[in-house]
Amino acid sequence: MAHRRTARVADLVKQEVSQIIQHEMKDPRIGFVTVTSVEVSIDLRHARIYFSVLGSKADLEASLEGLERARGYIRTQLGRRIKLRHIPELLFRYDESFDYAQRISNVMKGIEHTEKNPDGQVDRVTAERGEDEG
Repeated sequence: MAHRRTARVADLVKQEVSQIIQHEMKDPRIGFVTVTSVEVSIDLRHARIYFSVLGSKADLEASLEGLERARGYIRTQLGRRIKLRHIPELLFRYDESFDYAQRISNVMKGIEHTEKNPDGQVDRVTAERGEDEG
């Protein structure tokens, strides 16, 4: 039963934090941030918020810095929207699973192009552009 409650709270925190970041944050450092998942501790005292950022490593670092600086504001807004005895402490973590998935996708595309080349040589221009030889 406790597991269901933490899952419900995690879903609610994810929805509300996403709304706050997307619609209420004025910090220019926070770019195109998407909350990907939330893990809430069993005692509901801590929420680990995983996010992804569209852009470069510098964009990621700036967004993380902005989120860390806004942690108190986000937590206060969360407290106004969610009725819990204790509003969880927010911990922001970059979700690396999207980077990992992108690397896997690139490797798979490279393998596809290698298999399609009849002489066994990789045509790097074709592979980089994602074009088929025929």
